Amino acid sequence: MCRIAAYLGPETALEDVIVKPVHSLLTQSQHASEAKLEVNGDGFGLAWYGASDRPGLYRDVLPAWADENLVSLCRMVWSRLFIGHIRASTMGETSRQNCHPFTSGNWSFCHNGQVPHFPRIRRRLEEALPDEIYDQRRGTTDSEMLFLTLLANGLKSNPAQAFESTLADLGRSTPDGPVRLTCVASDGHALYAFRYASDGRCPTLYSSREWQRDALVLASEPLCGNAAKWEKIAPNTLVRFTRDDVSSSEIGGQLAA
Repeated sequence: MCRIAAYLGPETALEDVIVKPVHSLLTQSQHASEAKLEVNGDGFGLAWYGASDRPGLYRDVLPAWADENLVSLCRMVWSRLFIGHIRASTMGETSRQNCHPFTSGNWSFCHNGQVPHFPRIRRRLEEALPDEIYDQRRGTTDSEMLFLTLLANGLKSNPAQAFESTLADLGRSTPDGPVRLTCVASDGHALYAFRYASDGRCPTLYSSREWQRDALVLASEPLCGNAAKWEKIAPNTLVRFTRDDVSSSEIGGQLAA
């Protein structure tokens, strides 16, 4: 399973979330504690927002711990909102195009989980994409197709409805295995968090407003040694976080097994 970390708050160096914490995203690339695999070495990526509405993007196929540029980049880049992702591949080869986050306009998106029957529904999903969204596709993963399907289903105008429609497009659990999704996305202003599993076993995702002063942090695993400062994102719920507010919508409850 992949690992995710995201930040929303006063401008800070990316290293304060990605590198420095005792159980940082960089540490989790080799020592994950709440995933099937302890090591997540199939690439990594960062998306961050600055003065422009469109995010900056850095991705590579190296394991996060092996990229000498990552620590330096995270020390020098400051941002009020960013998403980091380390990949453990379940679908698609190890390539830069298959590394998360994925971006489109002002949106950024990453995913942890699986759509095990993706090879059988891939053509149907592709055919449902409008040309302008289909043309954005660069990789071969179920994760990128999930993002493009969300865009086609109206992510930019109604995120809750887009997730609901996309779950219906993916379908229920199949003989290939359960559908499991943990997603983090941003429009450059808010962070969106979502967990769903057709068998009820969602990949982990936590939130904290206590760990970093005046900030919200999302992470697959608590980044500090004090788990009491972190809360699990509720399953079947799309949560929208801003600097000052939080709201949620129930998504996919009727589809879960």
